[in-house]
Amino acid sequence: MLLMLGQIDISRIAIIAAIIIFGFIALITLIAFAAFGAMWVQAFAAGARVRMSSLIGMYFRQVRAPVIVNAKIMAAQAGLDITSRNGITTQRLEAHYLAGGNVMNVIQAIIAAQRAEIDLDFDRAAAIDLAGRDVAEAVRTSVHPKVIDCPDPRRSGKTTLSAISKDGVELRVRTRVTVRTNLQQLIGGATEETIIARVGESIISSIGSAESHQRVLENPDVISRTVLARGLDSQTAFQIVSIDIADIDVGDNIGARLRADQAEADVRVARAHAEQRRAEAIATEQENRASVAENRANLVLAEAEVPRAMAQAFLNNNMGTGSPNS
Repeated sequence: MLLMLGQIDISRIAIIAAIIIFGFIALITLIAFAAFGAMWVQAFAAGARVRMSSLIGMYFRQVRAPVIVNAKIMAAQAGLDITSRNGITTQRLEAHYLAGGNVMNVIQAIIAAQRAEIDLDFDRAAAIDLAGRDVAEAVRTSVHPKVIDCPDPRRSGKTTLSAISKDGVELRVRTRVTVRTNLQQLIGGATEETIIARVGESIISSIGSAESHQRVLENPDVISRTVLARGLDSQTAFQIVSIDIADIDVGDNIGARLRADQAEADVRVARAHAEQRRAEAIATEQENRASVAENRANLVLAEAEVPRAMAQAFLNNNMGTGSPNS
């Protein structure tokens, strides 16, 4: 009898424990559905396949679950791969969020690239986003090329490039460069500043090699084609579509000014040489005058010796024609 009572008590305890455990699980499930049920149902209805355990884990990992769910739904509705290992899975979206990336921006960029038939996978898009580039803007620029002013007044404060042809005439050029984003080189590629610098340098070089400014004014497209053929977009984040000369103004005749300055300098040099020769002539004349004065002094000294010699002759009785003993 006691054995049977003991078995009954153990069974009751087991049933009570099972009820408590089941109640606890039910309570946790109820709380989870109360907190994340709406998002889970939304994802399930959209075919996004977000598990309840993932939503609970996002809460403890301090991940904004609505961002991940909305991104997954957007990817699923766009027909992107959300099931395979290399697809847009919940774990990969969470990892990108925790790394500080913009999840929604990445998904929007991938969808836009897919619509435009541009090869852009999640890994490359996430890498571009984490590198600090706006991946959505990069895709938009790939579809709709942007125009860059050369020079850019916002960066350099100048509105035109100044170049001088071989005939010495200054040309002031304003150029517009149409570029599209090169997604393959967006990471580590040079930015717009490099494009502007390369295009400006090439235009100045091309105008400088022209025989006359009139040739440039007659065929400005020759300059743009020459510059475009140089492959200035190498190792940059952009691909140059076209280079257009927007405006050309004739500036100063630098060559004539330089020739005039050179002529004036030559005149000054000639004047300096003439002044030098005049000074040398004056110095020579003064030397000659000093020599004449010296010779006159010597003549006076010689004339002064004549009376002295005569006096000495009188003293010595040497004034006669004969010898003293005759």
